[in-house]
Amino acid sequence: MSDLHMLVSDEDRERTTKQLQQAFAEGRLTRPELEERIGLALTARTYGDLLGLITDLPAAQAVPAPEDVVELETKNDHVKRSGDWAVPRRLRVVSKYGGVDLDLSEAVIPHPVVEIDLELAYGSAKIVLPEGGTANVDGVRSDWGRVSTGDVPGRPRAGAVHVVITGTAKYGGVSVRYPRKRWFTH
Repeated sequence: MSDLHMLVSDEDRERTTKQLQQAFAEGRLTRPELEERIGLALTARTYGDLLGLITDLPAAQAVPAPEDVVELETKNDHVKRSGDWAVPRRLRVVSKYGGVDLDLSEAVIPHPVVEIDLELAYGSAKIVLPEGGTANVDGVRSDWGRVSTGDVPGRPRAGAVHVVITGTAKYGGVSVRYPRKRWFTH
């Protein structure tokens, strides 16, 4: 019997989905391609099924990739990320006079835990989580603003992204919430 017909484990499926998410983060796959391939990966039965999903992608690197940290820095502008964007494992945001809007509700988040480190002098930060996400803000210090999480739980939950927010917002605050519900009238 060929190795391609051997049955795969959940760990094999997970490894393939991580490789697909990495390819999406690198711009090699579109969102519909990612969603289709992940659906097929999660239901794959054999190594041949999984191999067919990744043969057109570069092989995983033999050497470790550089640490997945993105640093966004501005002096006067507003830092904003929303829509379909790839969230790094660690995000550091530095802003002297501007604010920060990070909307994770439609983003691709390949990591179960995302670390966000804020260094804000005069601006505030608003972080919108995907539904069900959780956030720990115990590591945030604000001298003149407030840190609020509303109805967002602070402890991790199985299957949901957990965001750990640290840093300072000297004269501003930090707000963490879920997306606002949109009401449509006919």
